[in-house]
Amino acid sequence: MKLLHTADWQIGMKAGTLGDTGARVRDERLDAGRRVVETAKNHKADFVLVAGDLFEDNAVDRVLVQKVADILGSFGGSVFVIPGNHDPLVPGAVWEHPAWRSAMNVHVLKEEAPVEIPGGTLFPCPVLEKHSGRNPTAWIPAERTGGIRIGLAHGTVEGVRQDEPDYPIPRDAAQRAGLDYLALGHWHSYATYPGADGAPYMAYSGTHETTKFGERDSGNALIVEIAAPGAPPSITPVRTGGIDWVTVAKEIRERGDLQAVREQIESLANPSNTLVDAVLSGLLVADERAELDHIEQILSSRFLWGRLDASRLRPSPEDDTWISNLPPGIIRDAARRLRDNPGASPEIAARALMELYAIAGEVSQ
Repeated sequence: MKLLHTADWQIGMKAGTLGDTGARVRDERLDAGRRVVETAKNHKADFVLVAGDLFEDNAVDRVLVQKVADILGSFGGSVFVIPGNHDPLVPGAVWEHPAWRSAMNVHVLKEEAPVEIPGGTLFPCPVLEKHSGRNPTAWIPAERTGGIRIGLAHGTVEGVRQDEPDYPIPRDAAQRAGLDYLALGHWHSYATYPGADGAPYMAYSGTHETTKFGERDSGNALIVEIAAPGAPPSITPVRTGGIDWVTVAKEIRERGDLQAVREQIESLANPSNTLVDAVLSGLLVADERAELDHIEQILSSRFLWGRLDASRLRPSPEDDTWISNLPPGIIRDAARRLRDNPGASPEIAARALMELYAIAGEVSQ
């Protein structure tokens, strides 16, 4: 048996913090869906599993529902889909759209009931509400009945940090249910969970296209091959993401650190398909303020989207030029008061001092 496992497409995701770039990010999620289908075709997968959260929520534009149904329908072979916690099976859900009835090869599984698949049996665990403390795989009968046994679930494997249980799934759920593979959705980074023999019998595919900064290993689909009932799965991640989300976090400690940050950013590949979030902290000497401006210009001009967060940078207390380079008079006097006023917020005072320095530099040009 060879299958493709994907999940968490989150179609309809707003990406509002990215401004005008959000439209490109939203379109890329559909393009990544097409790449998933092409991956399944190229690897000659027997069928496709979608482990929930195809959509951001049940209120998405119904045109998007039609587009997704068309994309999945283009695979030709069977596609098995379960609702997730973002698009649960509730009245008025996206699953009521007529597109699913016309996409004859796409099967939205709405019940906890075994489904025959080529070479074995599929045990779907559809989500019926946004939050739950119930293990969604608990219903799967453990007895083997012949053929390869595959589970399809959406939830949180025990050990993943969260505020409260949300569709909790035991780390040995595959073994408990006698499954040869448990395809998981809900968390957006690729992760596998080994059985007693060290082989990975359950995995998160992660989202097919990265959704935010900080996702460890997203933008993949999984090709899973199982030679026979009881044989360990072979899992191969295949890149389907088109946009890179890169975080550059650096504490500035000494002269030259800002230059190193700029060089790191300049070395990033595929800038036209890259979003960069640069977060800087630490101490800044006055004569490197121009380097900070240069970084911001590179981010704005070269990349699909870029942001520089320098709110945690502080003027170096060892550098008197922050004040001595300011024009004499009211601006320099204001800077001294900011520096010497013990009642002022250090963060606000530091930012104000840097702004004074920037304004003075613009006036002198």
